[in-house]
Amino acid sequence: MKQDRIFTIVMGSVLGLSLLATDASFTTLSEAAPSAKVTPSGDGIAVEYSDEDGAKSVLTLPLHKAGAVRYFSAGVGAEERQVKYPPFPLKLIFVAGPKAYLSRVAVTIADKKGTVKLEVPAAQVTGPWLYVDLPAGAYTVTATREGQAQVKGEVTVEKGGVKTLYLRWKNGTS
Repeated sequence: MKQDRIFTIVMGSVLGLSLLATDASFTTLSEAAPSAKVTPSGDGIAVEYSDEDGAKSVLTLPLHKAGAVRYFSAGVGAEERQVKYPPFPLKLIFVAGPKAYLSRVAVTIADKKGTVKLEVPAAQVTGPWLYVDLPAGAYTVTATREGQAQVKGEVTVEKGGVKTLYLRWKNGTS
């Protein structure tokens, strides 16, 4: 017989939200996701984490630049996917099949006239998310996995907003 587990949400003024299971296992959730910001030097994205004891640590992701366009890759592991990143206007997510996230994907972004605005080598896409600081406009995004078919998507980026475009290979091999 399958046993149901009951969870109670507990809210405390200092501890934030917690989930308490009936078998006394306990997990604390932070009130807010870790935040990230562009480093003062402009060459990285600093992600600040706090552990259970409140000790802080910083992970710095490389911030690349090609002409006037900045971009960075993230999303490795559940911790990076919970971070609140700077609001770059375009977020690309690379997926194979129904759920598998991908990295090491080469990306080309062209405007509607076909002029290439950005080429990102696969080595710089270290996670399944690629944030791109593009000006407003309509773009065609082409993603290529080594030895596999290309995936294309169309997106219109608007000033002050964030667009998310999923680029999905139907399965792990094509």
